[in-house]
Amino acid sequence: MTYDAIVLAGGAARRLGGADKPALRVGGRALLDRVLDACTDATTTVVVGGRRPTSRPVRWTREEPPGAGPVAALDAGLRQTTAELVLVLSADLPFLDRATVRTLLDSAGADGALLRDPTGRDQPLVAAYRAEPLRREIALLATEHGGLSGLPLRALTAELDLAKVADTAPLASFDCDTWDDLAAARARIREHGSVLDQWINAVKTELGIDLAVDTKTLLDLARDAAHGVARPAAPLTTFLVGYAAAQAEATGTDPATAVAEASRKAADLALRWAAEAEAEAEQNGSG
Repeated sequence: MTYDAIVLAGGAARRLGGADKPALRVGGRALLDRVLDACTDATTTVVVGGRRPTSRPVRWTREEPPGAGPVAALDAGLRQTTAELVLVLSADLPFLDRATVRTLLDSAGADGALLRDPTGRDQPLVAAYRAEPLRREIALLATEHGGLSGLPLRALTAELDLAKVADTAPLASFDCDTWDDLAAARARIREHGSVLDQWINAVKTELGIDLAVDTKTLLDLARDAAHGVARPAAPLTTFLVGYAAAQAEATGTDPATAVAEASRKAADLALRWAAEAEAEAEQNGSG
């Protein structure tokens, strides 16, 4: 399924004291970059807002006049797209993931689909829209009101037949409108149950790696190397496994398979090393 993406990254951020909200960081990465990572397979990605460094190339545009509101911003972004299906996102969604994006795209009904958060509120800036109905309603609003400046999104979505998608990942619709929201996002990303997944995803993005990581296998390997050889062996061994896997991938091996095979070999070696040390210790003890 092909689609274009529009990310709204303008706005005055009044509840944040006028801070540059898309550039604020959660988990060491700008909010805008986290949103862009959720839609990497978009044919064209348009960001409506002031230009800034981003983790991947995007097309930039601004609403006229700047600060005219979300409907005007959406219209500006839509003018830069050609796909029949358009993903529309705000730039302050730290926990939005690719699975949620795919669900929205797959659920698009007559006019599209939007996310409904756990409190039952519809989220028009976490949505997939059919482009033609969206263009039609925007044109009608512009005619009716003499322009789009200041119009709320509900004036647009009220006239569209949108499927409602339950937020199965409760944090996908979490946005950062206040400093308290930002603090909560930064705390949640470090929660014990999710910190490793969040960290691994961040590192993969930073390094440009798209690989399913078998966390348990790598942690077991690190444990075996630390206990069977020496503590510093754990990070060094996992580094060498990654290097070996990269070499294997270069010869045509599936990267996930390469990691698994390199991990198995290194773990077996660590266990043999430990067994040898134990046997020597027993021999010295009996002697």
